[in-house]
Amino acid sequence: MTVPGWKLGAFALVAAFATPMLAPAALAETVYHRGNSGEPETLDPHKTSTVAEGDILRDVYEGLVAYSAKAEVIPGAAESWTVSPDGLTYTFKIRANAAWSNGDPVKASDFAFSFRRLMDPATGAKYATVLYCLKNAEKINKGQMKPEELGVKAVDDRTLEVTLESPTPYFIQLLTHTTGLPVHPGSVAKFGKDFVKAENFVSNGAYVPKEVVPASHIRLERNPKFHDAANVKIDAVVFYPTEDRSAALRRFQAGELHSNNDVPADQVDFIKKTFGKQFRTAPYLGTYYFAFNTTKGPLGDARVRQALSMVVDREFLADQIWGGTMLPGYSFVPPGVANYEGGPAYATWKDMAPLDREEAALKLMKEAGYGPAKPIKLEIRYNTSENHKKTSVALAEMWKPLGVEVTYVNTDLKTHYAHLRDGGDFDIARAGWIADYSDPQNFLFLVESDNAGFNYARYKNPEYDGLMKKAAAETDLVKRAAVLKQAETIFMRDLPFVPLLYYASKNLVSDKLAGWEDNTRDAHPTRFLSLK
Repeated sequence: MTVPGWKLGAFALVAAFATPMLAPAALAETVYHRGNSGEPETLDPHKTSTVAEGDILRDVYEGLVAYSAKAEVIPGAAESWTVSPDGLTYTFKIRANAAWSNGDPVKASDFAFSFRRLMDPATGAKYATVLYCLKNAEKINKGQMKPEELGVKAVDDRTLEVTLESPTPYFIQLLTHTTGLPVHPGSVAKFGKDFVKAENFVSNGAYVPKEVVPASHIRLERNPKFHDAANVKIDAVVFYPTEDRSAALRRFQAGELHSNNDVPADQVDFIKKTFGKQFRTAPYLGTYYFAFNTTKGPLGDARVRQALSMVVDREFLADQIWGGTMLPGYSFVPPGVANYEGGPAYATWKDMAPLDREEAALKLMKEAGYGPAKPIKLEIRYNTSENHKKTSVALAEMWKPLGVEVTYVNTDLKTHYAHLRDGGDFDIARAGWIADYSDPQNFLFLVESDNAGFNYARYKNPEYDGLMKKAAAETDLVKRAAVLKQAETIFMRDLPFVPLLYYASKNLVSDKLAGWEDNTRDAHPTRFLSLK
């Protein structure tokens, strides 16, 4: 975050708090001041990809299904649905009172339009692969068929029929992802890419964006047209980008934020003592990792990547860098993921003693032609965060015995991920993945060779791709899990990403905020919250 932007944010925050005190007429308005770990690149749900963006979009749009306060899947814009006996066709019934913020009714055709827009190559939705289970979706997204041929059909205004390529047992969970959110067709047609500007925005969720100030805040106000508006208790929610976790902590302590979704790891002991139950941690379905550029120099050799992974002291990272708020990670798919009988494919050297690991790593480096006598220079890119910086520095120290010299590049969150998604040059880059749905495929698909948006490592392995396609066609969940396990075993051998830690959510939640439910998705729609 730039210094000018921070000053603007602070001024806006003071103004936002000052207004109710100076204007008695506004006393009745309840405003939730919400820290969010990054600034969104866009509010176009078909172009977003980060958790920070999802937290805002969850308040603004409503898909066919939605999350409850506990992140359970509940009916959203669709009041009900049925599934055909062969598992291929889903028929959704749109709520009779579902409406856009401009008063237009939400129609089945709006969802058909949105799914087609998502898959249209012209949209450039790098997350479109999430819904490749829709019939013809992949071919459309690759320009081999027309969007009109997608397996979605508005039977009438309230009936949407969705056809899949093959039975997908987690399809309803998939629809909780931002790619399943609708856009208002009339606004897209009228304003083009500017339909996401506050003055043009039309939403069907509990809130509507009213003010978007880059590097400062996004203010949402209650949508009176929302079908459940009568039960939405908070009038407005203001999202602040809080990439500087220490600054966010100070703002929370000063009462300027009602919540923040991360904390500086080196202050966890202080936070626990100071805030007690207001510091909330819970299991979170995600993996913290660093991506290797497998097309570049020494990192193109899997032996080098494996050696770098072997000498990482994950217990030190979890306990000393992250203050015990993360768990050591020895697989890419975290434990506890559904539809994965037998659990993840762990690193084969997971239980080796540290000295044995280092010896084995030095041997691999020597075989690859590197080592202390022939050092290599690598650059780590990370997005702004004390925690990411300290993790990067710790990795550099752990890699020194292998003859690795490290330099660093730091950028803000949106720049960091845009650089990776758009094919920017790098050696090693920090990243993390939070499950969109509880299934191993949602982790392993990241490095499929045609996943241009998320295969940061530029990993290409036909055998791996073949196993992922085989799993996609398998309807027996036990057999499918075995195929995915084979794929993860290859992943752990080739290491396009080096998994380091499993996530836990770390929220600061004020006693003044009611209705907060800890959950494995760390999803907290504002519509279920209230202020005391």
